[in-house]
Amino acid sequence: MDSDEQREFADTAAAPRSGRRLADRILTAVHTACDQGELDVAEQLLRVMHPLVTQSTPSADGNRRRLMEAVVAAHERLWNLRHRDAGGT
Repeated sequence: MDSDEQREFADTAAAPRSGRRLADRILTAVHTACDQGELDVAEQLLRVMHPLVTQSTPSADGNRRRLMEAVVAAHERLWNLRHRDAGGT
């Protein structure tokens, strides 16, 4: 890597990322995996969510309920996808 490439890499690495939380990005990935039929991947991603949901910080408490509801909805979607061929409604 020459010095221009190193400078560009450093600028990119230091650039602010999207304002979305890690939990939001993982939930998006869960739904993408469900959309693509990758149910095992979706399940693994939901397991990764566990520490993000259970850790409690004062600033996160206000959003914690919404996050919990989104995680529950993702679990329900995954369950429904896994059981739709088993004679469910």
